[in-house]
Amino acid sequence: MGEMIKVGMADLKACKAPDNLTTIGLGSCIGIAIYDPVTKISGLAHIMLPDSTQIRNNTNIAKFADTGIQKLYDDMIAMGANKSRLVAKIAGGATMFAGGASSAINVGQRNAEASKAKLKELGVRLLAEDTGLNYGRTVEFYSETGDYLIKAVGKPQKTI
Repeated sequence: MGEMIKVGMADLKACKAPDNLTTIGLGSCIGIAIYDPVTKISGLAHIMLPDSTQIRNNTNIAKFADTGIQKLYDDMIAMGANKSRLVAKIAGGATMFAGGASSAINVGQRNAEASKAKLKELGVRLLAEDTGLNYGRTVEFYSETGDYLIKAVGKPQKTI
């Protein structure tokens, strides 16, 4: 069955089947799963903010969509993943605060948009997403199958 590797907030990890990846508590954060279906090398990043260039003295590259996705991509290539085969699935990016989508900074939506833009820049095809709405998610990514399981309190589980 392999190990279930936990990815913390503002963290990222890469692994190879049979190991799998999980991250809990994606509110406005985004969980980006990247996968090479042939080597079954997969990675998961739990990003909190869209853009590292807005923050000075930023040491945590995993916290931001632009730098976190780049680092995950680089780590996976170093492990033997093939650039041209990489695909991605994303989840999270909820609106977690009162004021809803009208609030001036909808971090969740911006995180989703920044994640998609970075994947596109790297040439990684986005296969599926489960983003937005107003609830938190816990995700599990299965390296053997490429299934991305999404759990939310009071909602049916879904796989994208």
